[in-house]
This record gives sequence, structure tokens and C-alpha cells, in this order.
Amino acid sequence: MAFTPLHDRVLVRRVESDEKTAGGLIIPDSAKEKPAEGEVVAVGAGAKDDDGDRIAMDVKAGDKILFGKWSGTEITLEGEELLIMKESDILGVLA
Repeated sequence: MAFTPLHDRVLVRRVESDEKTAGGLIIPDSAKEKPAEGEVVAVGAGAKDDDGDRIAMDVKAGDKILFGKWSGTEITLEGEELLIMKESDILGVLA
């Protein structure tokens, strides 16, 4: 993919949620919420501090992350729906 986010922005692919509940009930598409879990596809170089030095990013491509329900801007690249968000919108990295 020929896209690189700028500054402290991150490109994220949503991870699809399970089709069934723990009890075995099938969840229809109309009742599903958009997942707040994703995989980092690409990261920017990092923001700059007051001295002009780069602040290193805490996430890297391939990391599994959790983010806020309303975080990011949805875009379509090469037919795939992705999110662009600031690193500060990421709540945590899954191990």
C-alpha cells in the first residue's frame, strides 16, 4: 500500500468481531457494533516537540490495538476500509 500517515497519525485496519456470542447465539449484521479493535497498518514519523526533535511513536505496524468508539476518520484505500487516527486516540496495545 502506497500510503504513509503524517506526523503522529496511524493507519488502522479494523478487526472483525465474532459472529456468535459466548453462549452460541448468532449476532445479525444489523445488531453488530463497529469493533474498537484493530491492527496498525502504517505509522507516521512522529510529532515534533518544541525544539523540532521527533517524538518517537509508541506503536508500530502490525500491533493489535484498542481505540475509542468514535476515534479516527474512515477512508477507503484500494477498496479497503481503513481508519486514520492520532496516536493519542489509541487506548492500548494488546499483547
